[in-house]
Amino acid sequence: MDIQSIKNRFGIIGNSPALNYALQVAIQVAATDLTVLINGESGVGKEVFSQIIHSLSARKHNPFIAVNCGAIPEGTIDSELFGHEKGSFTGAVDARKGYFETVNGGTIFLDEIGELPLGTQARLLRVLETGEYIRVGSSKVQKTDVRVIAATNRDLLQQVQSGKFREDLYYRLSTVPIRVPALHDRPEDIHLLFRKFAADFATKYKTSSVQLDDEAKQLLINYPWPGNVRELKNIAEQISVLSEDKQIRAKDLTKFLQPYSSNRLPMLSGSAGAANGPEFANEREILYKLFFDMKKDVTELKRMFLDMLQNPELVAQNPHILNELKDLRHSGHSGQEMLPPMHVPGTIQSVTPHAQPVLMNNDIQDHVEVEESLNIMDKEKELIIKALKKHKGKRKDAALDLGISERTLYRKLKEYDIEE
Repeated sequence: MDIQSIKNRFGIIGNSPALNYALQVAIQVAATDLTVLINGESGVGKEVFSQIIHSLSARKHNPFIAVNCGAIPEGTIDSELFGHEKGSFTGAVDARKGYFETVNGGTIFLDEIGELPLGTQARLLRVLETGEYIRVGSSKVQKTDVRVIAATNRDLLQQVQSGKFREDLYYRLSTVPIRVPALHDRPEDIHLLFRKFAADFATKYKTSSVQLDDEAKQLLINYPWPGNVRELKNIAEQISVLSEDKQIRAKDLTKFLQPYSSNRLPMLSGSAGAANGPEFANEREILYKLFFDMKKDVTELKRMFLDMLQNPELVAQNPHILNELKDLRHSGHSGQEMLPPMHVPGTIQSVTPHAQPVLMNNDIQDHVEVEESLNIMDKEKELIIKALKKHKGKRKDAALDLGISERTLYRKLKEYDIEE
């Protein structure tokens, strides 16, 4: 099947060499079962390419399913892809088939593959290599025959280097890579697409189609289109609805285009903290580090305070200790004090560089923690005694307060040998 018939069948508009090459690769790889990785910015039509590959393959009469990996929560994505057994987690009231089991014999399109958590990536690698998977909560290995087409708008190699994507999975997915060109890389197709979207809108709502003058066409071509074909379609529909004059000039078109900067280079998200070592993967790690730092500060403060109590002459010899304590008091986020003013009543008198701290009592006894009994019978006996004291020995009122019958209370009194 030639490229033009594919374009007509799937409604693809454009004649740029990059687009034609991507379509040619999709047509050639469709006859095989090789894994395909489609790269492209958001809104360029990556899912259309997956449908082309499936419709031209030997699996075209079998199921096809598109899964947006970024839209599934991390805690349930394993269950969605591979299924789960009854009772495997809270809410699993019944066994459920996953996508790989449902689409057996067909094709699965995994969009936003870069959003998969690392644990799910390991499971997916196993499916790609052996066709085997295990349901969540099961120990039985199952087989599936599914062709995987993946897509992403991220640089997976950069994610591999930062440890967010498995290197072995990347090379297993990118057996045949297809790059879908962005709209700003195919300027000759922009006006064709605009006319197509405007004509479709006019046909649907039975109105006349809008037309662009030469200046407006040039402005349309020079716009960077960060939202790609999806954004161009939205702009065409906005103009068709809101513009009273069907002949659009450049100044009219400017009202619908978002302002943009000539420098649209992306910012490296990890560059700011690259010099400070590995960055935090998520908010949980940030909280863990904050708690550990707080614990370290408190431990250090306890040690310094104990040294002051045991060696009062140390304070006079090293006045910087007090300065460190003050620093600990005033350190913290948002300029708030993390520690209250330290005051030791009757133990240490005011310390100055010319005065020695005096201990009122030199005997520092070790603090001994008495472990509380957790025996149920001891607790029960204690509660019965408290209830009897509260109600001044009245067994009826004590039993009512304890939530037991008077006869049970009488038996407990005999059992624990409690005198009324």
